[in-house]
Amino acid sequence: MTEQQLKDNPRPVFCDRGRMEQTVTALLSRIIAIAEASTTARVWSIATAHFAGLGFGRVNYGFTRFRNIRAVGDPDDALFLTTADDAYAQFYFRNGFYARTPAFRWAQNNEGACTWTWVREAALAGKLSPEEMETVRQNGALGIVAGVSVSFPETSTRAKGALGLIADPGLDHVAVDAIFAQKRDEILAIAHAMHLKLIQLPIVTRRRSLTQRQREALEWVADGKTTQDVALLMAVSPAMVEKHLRLAREALSVDTTAQAVAKAALMNLIFQRDPPAAPPLATIAAR
Repeated sequence: MTEQQLKDNPRPVFCDRGRMEQTVTALLSRIIAIAEASTTARVWSIATAHFAGLGFGRVNYGFTRFRNIRAVGDPDDALFLTTADDAYAQFYFRNGFYARTPAFRWAQNNEGACTWTWVREAALAGKLSPEEMETVRQNGALGIVAGVSVSFPETSTRAKGALGLIADPGLDHVAVDAIFAQKRDEILAIAHAMHLKLIQLPIVTRRRSLTQRQREALEWVADGKTTQDVALLMAVSPAMVEKHLRLAREALSVDTTAQAVAKAALMNLIFQRDPPAAPPLATIAAR
């Protein structure tokens, strides 16, 4: 602004600056809260509350460390989070609907973020497969039309995480594009903070939960202890140690104890402080 403009209208400049400072302070506070959170549920609730304030009350998140060339791997090894109800979670995640959507294809092949305007344009141009078109129609019937996808960069070739922000009813592609243009950095700051924190926490699902004794046995094996050593350390018989290890292998769906140790470590299930109990589903619903 020129000196004359500042003299004529000084207050809006300072008000805008004040609002900007308040926004940045609030954003930093939420990022700090996410960093200091000790549970998946707490991280999820902080992040999704922020997204809801931007017009995205429905949020889906998925992460796996067991991706292969063709797919994301066994869904039971992945962390799926959603703000939707259990019925939608079962439909979207457990039934594999997500893997047939164009947004999933984009997330598999890209890193970064984009709105779903491209999905609409591709559908109108006939560039989506029949299977993808069917998912677009089914989502539309549920009021899922516009939104934002975030595909996180990973340091491991086996890991992949992605986030889907579903626009609230009444927000179309034009509105979401406008929100994203204005709030892109804010959305990505919260999304990345959430993702980086979640992948440090235990990935606990109904099918991949371990008891405290199973974790303890695996931790001692990871430290190089023999079965006899572990039996002494846990004050149980060698047969009981073998039982704990066998049940741990079954829970993790692996064949050997070495595989169990590796998988438990990748899922952050061992050497964790006060690991949480498994939720009733492989999803956590937060409203």
